[in-house]
Amino acid sequence: MSRYIIRRLLYLIPLFLGILIIVFVATRISGDPVRLMTGLNPHITEEAKNNLIRYYGLDQPLYAQFFIYLSQLFQGNLGNSYVIRGGLEVTTLIGDYIGPTILLQASSMLFALIIAIPVGIISAKKRYSKLDVTVTTTSLLGTCIPVFYMGIIAILIFGYFLGWFPAGGLITQISETRGYFLGNQTMDILWHMTIPTAVLTFAILAPIVLLIRSSMLEVLKQDYILAARASGLSERVVIYKHALRNALIPVVTWVGIYFGGMLAGAPITETVFNWPGVGRLFVQATNRLDFPVIMGITVIITIMTLFFNLITDLTYGYIDPRISVE
Repeated sequence: MSRYIIRRLLYLIPLFLGILIIVFVATRISGDPVRLMTGLNPHITEEAKNNLIRYYGLDQPLYAQFFIYLSQLFQGNLGNSYVIRGGLEVTTLIGDYIGPTILLQASSMLFALIIAIPVGIISAKKRYSKLDVTVTTTSLLGTCIPVFYMGIIAILIFGYFLGWFPAGGLITQISETRGYFLGNQTMDILWHMTIPTAVLTFAILAPIVLLIRSSMLEVLKQDYILAARASGLSERVVIYKHALRNALIPVVTWVGIYFGGMLAGAPITETVFNWPGVGRLFVQATNRLDFPVIMGITVIITIMTLFFNLITDLTYGYIDPRISVE
């Protein structure tokens, strides 16, 4: 096991560096952040612009900029933002924004798993029944409809027309005429989370239901399941003790990929719901060509993706002892 982990880590190092190089070059050739920062100031001089370029190190050759960034990265320094919150450190920025992202994504995944696993099992057990057709059709719709579209529809219905929930944001902005929902900050956050969590939960559980259903149908045909039933074991024991464990392997793969890339998909959902997370921070940084913030978030996304892929591979051996990681 330890040798396998070491081999995987050694393999991930060049992959990590390759991703960094691609994103670094792509950001640097995408535009001039100094020109964007100073474009609305008609009184700024060329000398002042050149001073900013030198200050941010943008006058260096591209390879020199990359090696400077890499050396700082290995020291745990992600740099400082060009424009966001007065040039705050990127690590501090990400630390401030990552909490709401994890809260939204993790809670949605938890609810999705709680709902999807039993629904997928029941759908597989009642194959081709009306319930199965309804579940399958609804799940297919959930996988086809983009999250941002579902989010917009949910906001229009429940946020504007019915007015049951806030249309966006994490918490109510306190004023003389407005206070927290039910007078409690925690309840106010949960109130704001309702629409985005419900939409994300549905978007996540739809493919999981289909995975569980198809995997269970395949597992239930196996000889050891027939033998378990022939030995007199109850259907509940056969399903939940013998069949489900092997049926979870594709679900573990999907969940691992999702968690690894959840920050990559956050910009769309967080922009729709005006959610103050890393995704919206990434959109702001991209619009302003804030290279350090873009690279910092990319580093976090890359590390998370590689880490969860490794955890997923290790989990296979735990779920199914027949799978060896060596």
